[in-house]
Amino acid sequence: MLVESIIKFFLHTGIFNFNPFQLLFLAIGLLFIYLAVAKKIEPLLLTGIGTGMVLANIPLAHLAAPPETLAPGASLTITDLVQGGAGPLFILYYIFVQTELIPLFIFLGLGALTDFRPLIAQPYTFILGAAAQLGVFVAMLGTLFMGFHLNEAASIGIIGGADGPTTIYTTIKLAPYLLGPTALAAYTYMSLVPIIQPPIIRLLPRKHRAVKMKPPRQVHQLEALMFPIILMVVATIFVPKATPLIGMLALGNLFRESGITEVVERLSKTAANEFMNILTILLTITVGSTMSMDMVQYYSRQMGITVEEFLTKFVLIFVWGLLAFAISTAGGVLFGEILYFVTKGKVNPIIGAAGVSAVPMSARVCQREAQRIDPTNFIIMNAMGPNVAGVIGTATAAGIYIDFVQRFYGWT
Repeated sequence: MLVESIIKFFLHTGIFNFNPFQLLFLAIGLLFIYLAVAKKIEPLLLTGIGTGMVLANIPLAHLAAPPETLAPGASLTITDLVQGGAGPLFILYYIFVQTELIPLFIFLGLGALTDFRPLIAQPYTFILGAAAQLGVFVAMLGTLFMGFHLNEAASIGIIGGADGPTTIYTTIKLAPYLLGPTALAAYTYMSLVPIIQPPIIRLLPRKHRAVKMKPPRQVHQLEALMFPIILMVVATIFVPKATPLIGMLALGNLFRESGITEVVERLSKTAANEFMNILTILLTITVGSTMSMDMVQYYSRQMGITVEEFLTKFVLIFVWGLLAFAISTAGGVLFGEILYFVTKGKVNPIIGAAGVSAVPMSARVCQREAQRIDPTNFIIMNAMGPNVAGVIGTATAAGIYIDFVQRFYGWT
């Protein structure tokens, strides 16, 4: 009797209840934790994402399980989620991610963190921020060609902007069942910016990469204060669907640049530090948990496909996400090269790579690549111009996608 009880106990542990997909996700989660802790590759992102994947894929725990009563498109209260047997990670996901709260609040914190002065001082770098959205549109067309629906293709294409919150916001609006793969791809490639971008940058002639640029001019406080106000009004009038993202970005930056001691010391610093840190913890854990067997099965039912077919889409999303990011980097670098010739060698084309919105990782990569040629060359402040322009560019592209798909194809 005792032996039989012991056997039953072990048969009901996780050891005997793994399936191959759980093992795969668990291995990926552990790899992310290793890269974050041992290799120091974007630990702020990968530690939480990896841990979320590990926790969500422990057999029999069902920490990311949706409630049994959740039908596609249904709206549930917290009580419904708890009574329906939803796992705690799914509840966090539903409250903070599915409702679009976290991406919007992160843009508020990002605005409080961002200094737009390099962009104000170098308005031509708006072009580089726009050029670095090339991969966003190429990937959308490519995935359409491969059989994805337009709403899915738009969600995949936005990965090319290297902006996790924007990718999440766009996917929730257009293809929420693809949130796990698109968010994971976006944050993975954001983390791998120092690996993906340098080979593309090094295709530029050595002489061009060695160009020393003049430091950006000093920006008056009034200019810095007016910029978020003008941005909020102009960008949202032209692209109304980008209003939530651009509006929160502008509000955070207005806190920063207001010059009012109480606002700067309390609101701006809180949004940029404590608030942003809490959001990062919640976001990374919930994004990681979306890649669990419970969530994959739920997404598969929503799409009317098998788990294997969903995972095939997962692989294609990762491939196209990488291509989108690489093409966006190449687009920025190419326009940087054009500016090099237009200005007769006054612009270092490396800064074009910073046009993606991975702030400030891309600008740091540009600085390192410039110093590989000349250790005395400092272009990071020049690179920050296109870098913050990329944030605006990706949010604007997302607004265009959302408006186009919802207006003409009826996805809501």
